Amino acid sequence: MSIYDPLYTPNCQGEAFAPSYWATTAQLGTPTPPPQNDQTYDVIVIGGGFTGLLSAFYLATQFNKKVCVVEANQVGFGASARNAGFALPSSGRLSTLQMSKKWGEDIAQQVYQEYKSAVTRVHELIESNQIDCDRQSNGYLKIAHSENALAMLKNGFKYSRKVLKDTSLSLISKDELRETYIDMPNSFGAVKTELGFGLNPLKLLLAYKNLVQQAGVDLFEQSLAQQLIKCGAVYQLKVNEAQLTASKVIIAGNAYNSKQTHPIVNNRYLPILSSILVTRPLTPSELQTTGLKTHQIMMDTRTLKYYYRLLPDNRLLFGGRGAVFGKDQDKAKYRMHLKAALNNGFPGLSQTTCEHHWHGYIAAALDDHPHIHCENNIAYAIGYCGSGVAYSAQAAYRLAQMVSDQPVPHLPIYQRPAPKFPFATLSRLGQFGFYNLAILKDKLY
Repeated sequence: MSIYDPLYTPNCQGEAFAPSYWATTAQLGTPTPPPQNDQTYDVIVIGGGFTGLLSAFYLATQFNKKVCVVEANQVGFGASARNAGFALPSSGRLSTLQMSKKWGEDIAQQVYQEYKSAVTRVHELIESNQIDCDRQSNGYLKIAHSENALAMLKNGFKYSRKVLKDTSLSLISKDELRETYIDMPNSFGAVKTELGFGLNPLKLLLAYKNLVQQAGVDLFEQSLAQQLIKCGAVYQLKVNEAQLTASKVIIAGNAYNSKQTHPIVNNRYLPILSSILVTRPLTPSELQTTGLKTHQIMMDTRTLKYYYRLLPDNRLLFGGRGAVFGKDQDKAKYRMHLKAALNNGFPGLSQTTCEHHWHGYIAAALDDHPHIHCENNIAYAIGYCGSGVAYSAQAAYRLAQMVSDQPVPHLPIYQRPAPKFPFATLSRLGQFGFYNLAILKDKLY
């Protein structure tokens, strides 16, 4: 039983890999060895997930940098291999209306464009490199779980169409939703964007790993970044028994960052558990009872959201928030809660076996949006809040620009450091209270 919690545990090395459905579809292979001697690079990247691998790829291929990637476990351990495989034109928790109120219409439009560009970037990486990652058809539906939620969804749709000029959006009526996409209880309409699609995240991640290695990047697995210190104009990183030196460093572990490597990201994010169930392949009659008529990705409008999609082999993937405390993550009641939510949405599957259940940590920033920031030649990316499959690609490109002394858009997500959580070690108590209020709110509204 795992009790790993990034909020308290110093690092993730040696922790168990997720028993995910994705792990049954792809082999990790033999890990690359740790560094055997001291070496010098232009940039050291810490973390072998989507963000870390693509940062290294862009640095090597577009900025001609000598780069290494240091991964504490093996590529395929962290959030990049544990998520639901939703490539979305969003990141963090702020809606377009909330971004506009926070930053003004012009900045909101530019940030939104970064999120949309992220989906395009992932699509182009898949196409240009002929990556087989079980990419599904375009389409992401945000489904209203109540009449009140539908009204709010319509306001956001009108704003995005009129002010942000987003022509990829369409408003789906309750009847059209049931006839064309999904007929399920408590669904009152939806907003659909063509900029979104499902994929197998582990297959995509392993393809990124291959691209990085082909680009000549040194990849060190089972290599814990133990301590990063500044020595004059360079940084020295202790990795196992070796010392790596570079003038620039990228920290890209997101929720799985080590608390011991460097204090720059400590207390700047809240790691939150998210859990996923995957059923066995559904029979034709079971599939009919789900009301699903598409393989497009879907998410509801609850504060504690549920997300779901039909996989290529007609398994249903269904996800939502997990336990608050890391020590509780493997308790049966949380799997039962998630299965009960699946049954409420898909009553015909109440007796259907779920063959896979796993969880992983996402990283939420205090101000609900991602931060890709560089100071004193250390750059980091945190705060995707579960929407990192697509945005990690854009963030990686911006990180590569930053440590190559290239200009990036003057936007809050790139120019401001992530704020620190006050009383960070007590934040689980605040999260517990928030969850209980959210459950009440979702029932009432």
